[in-house]
Amino acid sequence: MCRSIKTLRPPTTPEVTDEDIRAAALQYVRKVSGFRAPAAHNREVFDQAVDTVAAATQELLNGLQIRGSAARHQAQP
Repeated sequence: MCRSIKTLRPPTTPEVTDEDIRAAALQYVRKVSGFRAPAAHNREVFDQAVDTVAAATQELLNGLQIRGSAARHQAQP
């Protein structure tokens, strides 16, 4: 069963975990590639894409400024 990508920014989701970010990245890569689980010969590039999307998502969330809320603390790498 596929999980839908959910909104990860406050105040919609006050606490976002690394697992939340990875799940969203995985769902995105699955949708774009058309593979739920890639064949062995595509596994490395698929996993690298998930890592790249997860990192970009974390960077985006760290940089967002939400009006009317206190300043966000950036996550430690």
